[in-house]
Amino acid sequence: MTYQGDSTLPKEILEQIATRGFDIVPELIQAIVNAAMEAEAAQQSLRAVPHQYSFEQQGRADRYKSKIARTRMGEIASNPSQIREGCFYPQALEKGLRSERALTLTFAEMYVQGVSTRKVKTIVERLCGASVSAPVVSSAAAQLDLDLESWRNRPLGEICYLFLDARYEKVRQHGRIGDLSILTAMGIDPRNRRQLLGVSVSIGGHELHWRTFLQSLVQRGLRNVRLITSDDHSGLRAARQAVFDDTPWQRCQLHLQQNATAYISRKEMLRDLETDIGMVFNAPDRQTADQYLKQIVQKYKKIAPRLSAWLVTNLPEGLSVFSFPAEHWRKLCTNNGLEQLNREIGRRTRGISIFPNDAACLRLISALLMEQDEKWQTGRAYLTCKTGLSSPSS
Repeated sequence: MTYQGDSTLPKEILEQIATRGFDIVPELIQAIVNAAMEAEAAQQSLRAVPHQYSFEQQGRADRYKSKIARTRMGEIASNPSQIREGCFYPQALEKGLRSERALTLTFAEMYVQGVSTRKVKTIVERLCGASVSAPVVSSAAAQLDLDLESWRNRPLGEICYLFLDARYEKVRQHGRIGDLSILTAMGIDPRNRRQLLGVSVSIGGHELHWRTFLQSLVQRGLRNVRLITSDDHSGLRAARQAVFDDTPWQRCQLHLQQNATAYISRKEMLRDLETDIGMVFNAPDRQTADQYLKQIVQKYKKIAPRLSAWLVTNLPEGLSVFSFPAEHWRKLCTNNGLEQLNREIGRRTRGISIFPNDAACLRLISALLMEQDEKWQTGRAYLTCKTGLSSPSS
């Protein structure tokens, strides 16, 4: 087969991909990781180049020690450079494998604690090796937990917009299977970048759990929050008022629209209701939105009195966004950004089904969130703002 001359991959690699397909993926990853580690080692040793020496450099990067990383793509062998002076360990071996390590440990704990099935045992042996012992799992978990706990407790600062969401996982506790609530906080800082601020897990006690979680964010330095966006989760309203009493609340417009459908008596009304609520939410300003709201409340007063009463009480909670820069409305009016992330986490935890304990659940989710947070911090800005974030618009 003939390949275009502008390809950045060597001809030999292209031929192997065409012949072997996905079987060559681990080898490609190995080559890429090794190249990245060699470049990082050269930078770490102050312009050192492997197998060379100059008067400017302060270290040598000419010795190698093979490392094996077990991933879902199979075993990946790497050869990180060893710098004689100083301590060096490549980020490529650490950052990208946190969630892999957490996932492996979660399956392993199920196996070790005797709550696994034959399917889980097979997966554990494939991920972790031929056998897994309790001391090995405990030691690996403790090492990973230190890193994740440090991230969860890191100091915070000024956050302009705060997003809150909750989801649930099944967990085994005291011989019973229950629902473990997982609270997550995301923020947008003055640089218009997203941050994952924290995560907490607990069984029961919704209001107490929310209040403790929000208080922990404040204790870590969270300040100057202009707006909180969330759904009306159980216990969140009271906890939010206790911790952020003076902060405006934007109730997720998408969930408000979904909640409204519970108050219609005929399916034929659904399309009209969606159009009417959309007209309110898409108004050019708050004054116009209030006028539209009065119109639809009057419209449904006779044909759906329960809906009309519900609209009066609940729909205004989805209009707080009008007090902020117009170019931010689309990102602030719903909790979609955080919910999308939670759906991705759910995809990663689906195979586990039931966590052996809450620590295993917290470990895996913390690892996933930590990696996502690092991507956001080095990526593009989430919001654009011509008017600035110094204060809400009047």
